[in-house]
Amino acid sequence: MTDSSKTNPDQVKAPALARRLPDIAELAAGIRRGERAALARAITLVESKKPEHRALARQLIQEILPDSGGAHRIGITGVPGVGKSTTIDTFGSNLTAMGHKVAVLAVDPSSTRTGGSILGDKTRMAQLAIDRNAFIRPSPSAGTLGGVAAKTRETMLLCEAAGFDVILVETVGIGQSETTVADMVDFFLVLMLPGAGDELQGIKKGVLEIADMIAVNKADGEGALRASSAASNYRAALHILTPRQMEWSPPVITISGLANEGLDTLWQQIRLHRDKLSATGAFQARRSEQQVAWMWDLVKLRLNEALTATPARANQLQALENSVRHGDTAASVAVEEIAALLGL
Repeated sequence: MTDSSKTNPDQVKAPALARRLPDIAELAAGIRRGERAALARAITLVESKKPEHRALARQLIQEILPDSGGAHRIGITGVPGVGKSTTIDTFGSNLTAMGHKVAVLAVDPSSTRTGGSILGDKTRMAQLAIDRNAFIRPSPSAGTLGGVAAKTRETMLLCEAAGFDVILVETVGIGQSETTVADMVDFFLVLMLPGAGDELQGIKKGVLEIADMIAVNKADGEGALRASSAASNYRAALHILTPRQMEWSPPVITISGLANEGLDTLWQQIRLHRDKLSATGAFQARRSEQQVAWMWDLVKLRLNEALTATPARANQLQALENSVRHGDTAASVAVEEIAALLGL
């Protein structure tokens, strides 16, 4: 179920923070009990930009940290039109039918300009939108990719503490957002369209390098043959790349999110991937590295926020940037001036 859909009478909308600051222990207890009101309030808290709310959000994340980490964290990307929302809707519904609790999160730094499949049209996930064992949450509607990703990571931890054991993180943007999502999940799925003869010309090598699996979607009806041909071409492309982990060679499968075909194989491969990496310790090592990388990402985010905290400081930075661009100031000199602004 979504936290903001109007189609479900039992849903709980994400409330505005109460006038009084929340009791963190009480809020954490509600999250652990799986209370949607508590989860929605917690997410609103971590998305707040107010200093006092940020301090409480940090306490909350630390409080629920021991209760997080048990979910399958799956990133999903694909070009517009590939059928991400339909696939997620069907795949997620399959999982809830098996007894899983599924949370769908979005990473979309462009949401203030264009919206995305989750942000702009939640009806594309019509089944999950009314599923009591599902929860759909878009990314914050403003900020840099780093800021959006930070909130998505925190929301992921909160959802895990609330009992969601499968987290689907969709990137509805392009470019850097794909790498960002790949760096916060256990398994990164890239959806592709049939007709690889054309798509391979424009495919980014970087996306293939971070994929744990490629699934050619829309492999039903007349598209089945083209999808099979596309899968063969993608397999050939992957053969010339070095896998991300020595324990796992990314498979290429064909699926149909619309017809619910091949999604059982998709889930089997995701579980097999976790089992193989867990057996060698690579799974936990990957998560540990992600936590450290997250820490440094937050450091960079805080520094950037400090540099643009006031209009005057932002204007100083713009003037320095223009001066460097025009060759009037050396980059090293500009860095020293920026460091001085931060008192370093």
